[in-house]
Amino acid sequence: HKSRLERRIVGLTNRWRFPKEPFSGDLLALSQMCKALSIDLDDALKHPDRACISKIQKLFSENFNNPAIQSSEPDVILECLGFKWELHQPQLFQSETLAKLYLAALIQSTNRSLGEMNKTLQAQSPGKTKEKSPFKKMIVSLRINDPSVTRVAFAAALKNLYISEVEINAEDAVAVLASANILQFNSLFQKCVDTMIKALTPSTIKNFYLAGCRYKEEQLTRACEKWLEMNLVPLLGTQLYLRHIPQDLLHKVLQSPRLFTFSEFHLLRTLLLWVYLQLNRNIQVIPINETVLTYFNSFSKDCCFLDRDIGHCWIPLFLCLRLHSITSGKDLEELRHINFFPPSWLIRVTANHYYSLENGGDMVYLKDLSTQAVRFGLLFNKEYTTHSKTISLYGFFFELKGIKHDTTSYSFYMQRIRHTDLESPSAICERSTVSLRTERLVNYEIRAQALVNGRWQEFKTNQITQKFGFIKPHCKSHVLKVQSVGIPIYASFSIIFPIS
Repeated sequence: HKSRLERRIVGLTNRWRFPKEPFSGDLLALSQMCKALSIDLDDALKHPDRACISKIQKLFSENFNNPAIQSSEPDVILECLGFKWELHQPQLFQSETLAKLYLAALIQSTNRSLGEMNKTLQAQSPGKTKEKSPFKKMIVSLRINDPSVTRVAFAAALKNLYISEVEINAEDAVAVLASANILQFNSLFQKCVDTMIKALTPSTIKNFYLAGCRYKEEQLTRACEKWLEMNLVPLLGTQLYLRHIPQDLLHKVLQSPRLFTFSEFHLLRTLLLWVYLQLNRNIQVIPINETVLTYFNSFSKDCCFLDRDIGHCWIPLFLCLRLHSITSGKDLEELRHINFFPPSWLIRVTANHYYSLENGGDMVYLKDLSTQAVRFGLLFNKEYTTHSKTISLYGFFFELKGIKHDTTSYSFYMQRIRHTDLESPSAICERSTVSLRTERLVNYEIRAQALVNGRWQEFKTNQITQKFGFIKPHCKSHVLKVQSVGIPIYASFSIIFPIS
């Protein structure tokens, strides 16, 4: 017996020294591994949660894709989700969960085997030897309570133990991520996160964000926030998927200084549509703006919508809006007509407008460019070579402009223009004043953002204070130059008229 045991140990040791050969699930092989890695085997077996799995993972890394191992007899049977999955030891150790289950099962099996061996030796007559028992695969069980884990996704996760190049579909990414989380399979978990970040769309944003929150994956939740900062108004503002955006995510995005919007009134309409969709769950076609306004106007006039029980929970969202940025008389009349905001809010906005008009445009109530500025945006698409829009603030007119120089080079700037230079002055000047001041002090910042391979590139000027006149070069702002292959480019202009 002694000579046979010595030969067995030598054989295991030789296989340990030549990792291209299949590893055995035998305890002696594990003992050799632990010895080479300076791991206390007894402590690892007694306390598998404290075992240095990463060291064993590193040692097995050369064998994860070894065809010889994958074609050999499996070492472990995993019972999970009503199925039995056959696994090899090197692949098993990529998962911390499975490795700990294996070590825990190994100590139980070893103790049981030792006990049976002692009984057998005591029962055997002198000179009688016991026949060698056939090799038995180790059986481990894993119970999963996460409803996001499906059998198909779990199978895909186990497949990634063997083949790291397996592609993950966006529609299966959440379930595979949940499986990787259960298995504590870190490389697969990160692969799922990367896939989800690149696959953010109006239809996936909700599930991906909730998955990021559930598994405390900040990289994923931040990517969802960033994507929504750019696409809330131009993309989701015209789709039914807007109704699925969670309120906490919407609140974070509305507070962001990087939020893109064509104007504050566009952002307001998007937010009103979101509320409308929360209250009308059966709507299957995106309503026109008049339908939304008529709905809110249908409530009793004795109390504004936000002061009602039904609307009180959404006040924090609308406090994030910069209502002072809505200067059009037509738009302000629309706000009063629907009886949505408390009268005190609209009175304050109107009072600030009167003060600015009487004082040549000075916005004395605005101090912080990042959180209070009047916002405008240009969405520069691939078909544009130039793109511009004209804005009016307290009688001052500016053209916001973007120019494409070549396939990767763009520039964005703003310039002051006369109201007589407008191609269709009636559309801009209707119900608005025209300032006769030749100079206007402006505090501004220009920012441009583009998505490239799942990562956002950001370009911006400093916060600049400049006096704008009508004559070059004083009529033109600092030019923001952008080098990017990302399209579209989201260009934002933040403006405050300081005291002058």
